[in-house]
Order: sequence, then structure tokens, then C-alpha cells
Amino acid sequence: MSFTLTERRSGLLLHLSSLPGPYFVGGLGTEADLFAAGLARAGQSWWQMLPVNPIGDGNSPYATISSFAGEPLYIDLQGLARRGWLKHSEIAAPPGGAGRRVNYRAARQFKLVRLRTALDRAMQDPALRRKLSAFRERERGWLRDYALFAALTARYATATWTNWPVPLRDRTPAALKAAERELAGELTYHELTQLIFADQWRAFKMRAHQLGVGLIGDLPIFVAHGSADVWAHRRYFRLDSAGRLTVQAGCPPDAFTPEGQCWGNALYDWQALAQDDFGWWTARLARATALFDAIRLDHFIGFRRYWEIDARARTAQGGHWRQAPGDAFFAAVTKKLGRPALIAEDLGAVTPAVRALRDKFGFPGMKVLQFAFDGTAEAAQHLPHRLPERAVVYTGTHDNNTTRGWYGDLERRARRDPVARSELGRVLAYLGTSSRTVHTDLMRAAMLSPASVTIFPVQDLLGLGTSARMNVPGVARGNWRYRLAPGEPHAAAWDSLLAMTQVSGRALGRPGQ
Repeated sequence: MSFTLTERRSGLLLHLSSLPGPYFVGGLGTEADLFAAGLARAGQSWWQMLPVNPIGDGNSPYATISSFAGEPLYIDLQGLARRGWLKHSEIAAPPGGAGRRVNYRAARQFKLVRLRTALDRAMQDPALRRKLSAFRERERGWLRDYALFAALTARYATATWTNWPVPLRDRTPAALKAAERELAGELTYHELTQLIFADQWRAFKMRAHQLGVGLIGDLPIFVAHGSADVWAHRRYFRLDSAGRLTVQAGCPPDAFTPEGQCWGNALYDWQALAQDDFGWWTARLARATALFDAIRLDHFIGFRRYWEIDARARTAQGGHWRQAPGDAFFAAVTKKLGRPALIAEDLGAVTPAVRALRDKFGFPGMKVLQFAFDGTAEAAQHLPHRLPERAVVYTGTHDNNTTRGWYGDLERRARRDPVARSELGRVLAYLGTSSRTVHTDLMRAAMLSPASVTIFPVQDLLGLGTSARMNVPGVARGNWRYRLAPGEPHAAAWDSLLAMTQVSGRALGRPGQ
């Protein structure tokens, strides 16, 4: 089945972790299938989610120890029980497992113990051992490095590999072989976990396609320094002889963050990547496009230019813009992968050169309606009637407040701030809305816009407030915990979405309709 970003379609944004279920965190399985069926019922063609790689610091899906692996917490325990690897008594729903907030600690304690039990039993099957051998060969470009990195991270209680013994830090062949022998059981566990994730994902994706629902993934441009990616491919990153960062990624000061932001991510040595024809990067994209039907490229501007900050700096104020070889990179991607369906997250410090790069390769950009009303010329480009056809439009993203939360905050600020009062006036004049209906009114405006694709956070479909927000950028704790209640979205919400989709001509674009 073919999915394209050029047809008039719509969908919802919901991460796997936010699905309901009995085990403290959402994941693959019955609830994922039910949500995909709900999308199909409501005439939707897309399900967008955040990165599904192993969750990193702060439980963020954007801070991962591997850009290639899948998160073990998302594996469906009930699916393992159906294969006879777990007893149903072993996966009885624990108290509090269906709570409205993700509990990552409890999820790891419950799910990962049972996952180990299941895989120990699974390895008694000769057919599975043969399948694992074939999987190792097929994924040899990343799997062994990831498994060894995960095992060593557990051994030394840190993913900061620069603190490991020097021979392992520097990947001397003798040290790697010795570690592989000593940790053979752990390597097998991590490799088998990835095989099971891949099998369950493949089945889930097939079921979604049968419903006419495509999957949109999310690919951060930068990777964590404490990752198998950087440890195994040091030559592609700006590091010193001990593997430490010399510079870091971030963003420059602006009106909202006077000191800028230091992200701590490793920056690429683009010259070294170019010398290898961007092989590691295109392999990363190939992996992502095997999982998803379309990919959102986070921080797209970084493919044209990026903010470089000294690794020791506490603020981003002393950073500098550096050029990235976006044209050469995407030419290599096109040559190797054809024309994958990519969405350019072109928000922020966008220059004419960034727009030119986006347009040269035909990528749709992003528009966010919460950004449309501050009265500036830049904001006006996000107004629904101004949107180009080649665009993906959102009411908000995972980094924004919910629409009702955004509007409520704007109302509060308008009582004392004339700038906010003017913005609120523009919202009211454009939408004719109220705090009770603003989420629906903003969704309808997006649906009726010329943009080919519209995507809404599920919180806006449900009309939820700030407490349902997924992430607050710059805040280290409490993020990524939003979760649906069992049975959500309810039938009335799906029916309302279907009506809105039909009247805007977006239901007709779904495959099989």
C-alpha cells in the first residue's frame, strides 16, 4: 500500500507511550490496534508518533542510546503469552497499571522482568534461534554495537562511555571481543529483544495498512553523546581524542530564551560524513523509513546551518552559526533511497536558504496554528488561509501546550498585557471562538485550509487542558507522561472528527475509500 504526503488527508498525533493499557505505559498490542481502528472509523489516513527508539534521560524519546533500536517497553506482553512464552497468570494486570500518567519506573520493573523470562523460554526454540541468526546478519550494521553498548551501560551503570575503561572506550578489538565473550548472554537478550520488537512492529504496521492508516515517525537531527551511535562511529562526530565533546548543539538566544539553549548533543563532522557518502546517515534514514511510511525531520534547519557552542559553555550566547551540506546530503539520500516521504520541521530561525533547501527536494514544511496570531509577518504565514498546499499543518505539536491550555493562558495574560490582549483579539476575530470550543474551531480551520495534510494532537480532539500537555521544552522533569484513559477517544469524538474530515474533503483521500 502506498501513502503519500501530497494527497488531501488528515490524522492524529499520539505517541505509543500515551496509549492506555494495564502495564503503566502504552505500547504495541490491543490498544494500538484499537486506536488505528478508531482512526480508520473517523476517516483518518495518518497516525503520527514520536521516536520509538530506546527511551533516554528524563524518559525523553528524543534522548536515546540508539537511533536504530526499538524501545523494549513497547513490546506487547500479551503477544508473548499468545506464543506460549509467558503464562497468563504472569501478566495479570498490576495495581495502578492503567493510570492516567505513564509510570516509567513501574513499567520497567514489571515489563522488563517478564520480558527476560519470556525470552529465556523463547530461546529453547531452535527455529527462533535460526531466525535470530538471520536477523543478526540482516541488521549487522547496528545490532551488535547496540547490544554491546546496552550491556556495557548496565555493567558500568552509565551510558557515558567516555568513563568506561579506556580499551572499551576506544573500542580496541581485543577489548570488544573479551566483552562479547563475557557478556554473551546479555548480548543475546538485547538482540532477541530487537527481533521481537521488529516482528511485533511489522505485524502492527500491516494491520494499520489494512485499515488504510499510514504511520508517521519522527527523526531528531542530532543524537545523544551517550549513545551507541557516537561510541561506534566516533569519526563522524566532533570529539577529542578521549571521545569527549569539543562542541555541542543548541540554539541561539532569542526573545524567549535570552541565554539560548545548550542541548549537549554531539555535532557532526560533516566532512567525514561526506567522505563516506553520508553512509551512516542514509542507513539511519533507511531504518526509519522501514518502520514508518513518512518521517518528520526534527530541526530541519540544521541540515543547512546549525548553532555551534563550546562544549564547556553554560549558555549558548557565545555560539556561532556553521554551515551544513544539506544539498549534498539530500542528493545522496535521493540517490540511495529514492524519494522517501519526509516532512521538514522548518520552525524557528528559518532563512531563505533553509526554505530553498526544503523546496529543492520537494519536502512539505510544517505550519502550527498556535503560532499564527501574534500579528507579525512571520506569524501570518501560519494563518490557515495563507497555507501552501505542500505543507503539514498542526494545531500544536508535542512541544506546545494543548489548544485549550494555550487559549486559557492567552486569556490570563491578556488581562494585564496589551500585547497578549491584541493577540487574543486576533484569535477571536479569526475564529469567532470561545474557551469551550477553541480546540474544535482551530481544528476545523486547519481542516479547511489548502494544506495537503493536517495532524492534530489527540489532546485537542478531546478538548483537554494544560494538565494533558506532553512536553515543556527546557523543563527536565515531569514530561512525556500523558496517557489516554481506557476507552478514549470515545465514540462521539471519533464521529465529530469524521464529520469534520468529510466536510473538508480529506476522508476521500484515504486508500481504499
